[in-house]
This record gives sequence, C-alpha cells and structure tokens, in this order.
Amino acid sequence: MVAEKPAMDASQARARFFGLRRQGGPVSAIELDEIWAALETVRPEELLGEWKGAEFDTGHPVNGQLKKIRWYGKTFVSVKDVKPLVCRDESGELYSNTVVGKGEASLWNVEFRGESTATMVYDGQPVFDHFKRVDEKTLMGIMNGKKFPADGPFFYFLLERVG
Repeated sequence: MVAEKPAMDASQARARFFGLRRQGGPVSAIELDEIWAALETVRPEELLGEWKGAEFDTGHPVNGQLKKIRWYGKTFVSVKDVKPLVCRDESGELYSNTVVGKGEASLWNVEFRGESTATMVYDGQPVFDHFKRVDEKTLMGIMNGKKFPADGPFFYFLLERVG
C-alpha cells in the first residue's frame, strides 16, 4: 500500500510559492495547483489599490502575451472599478489598456474549485481572474473563462501590492 502524500499547509505553500518566484523559468501547473489549494481565500475589498504583476511560465498560450503589451499590473479603484490591464505606453507612462482588455472589470466573490474567493470579472469578455492570498502584499491569481477548458490548463500569475 502506498501512503498518500499529505497536503501542503499554508506556510509550506507560501515558502514554495516564493521559491518558485525566485527561481524563475518554467513551473509545473500541477505544483501551482497544490500551492493554490493551500492558500487562503481573499475578499474583494481587500484587493483595493495598485498591484504590480508577473506571470508563472507553465507553457500556457497566454505566457509571454502580457510582456508584448508591456503589462504592469492591475489597479482596483473600487469593487466596481477595476483596471485589469495597466500597461506602459511608449514613454513609460501607465494607462489602462481597454482595447486589449475589451473594457475594464469589477470584483466579485465567485466560487472556484469549491471555495468562494475574490474574482475579477472582465466587462467585455468571458474571462475571470481568481485570487488567493500568499501574504499581506502578495496575491496568486488564476485566469480562466469560457475559452479555457473547465479543468485547465489555466494561466497562473501573481500580484504584488505597490507602496
């Protein structure tokens, strides 16, 4: 009989998350799923403010696309006013890229993988960004939507609070 591997706790998940962040390079979506499962959910109101973003390279088709549009991060002005694709223009100034984003977004509590957590819903396209707390200044995100298979693969990213 093979012993089942124990689930990761939140402390182990945070340590592994930051380890993967530091190492860079390709990351297994399966490992990111294990980390996600151990992290705490977050409420929409806790996301308000400016966040700088980065992606995990899992080989997902979205990997590298945000770099092409000079994605900086997200700004949660209020739960009903979210700038999902804050990018840098040619002069380095930040702006909300409503063309690529097909509008902006709002925040809701949405059930994902059996848990209700803060989720950003795009205004103009069937895309959802689900969030969980890594620590007080870091969020893990999973993007899914109508164009993604129900069981993945998903696009994994992170947000770090600015200021």
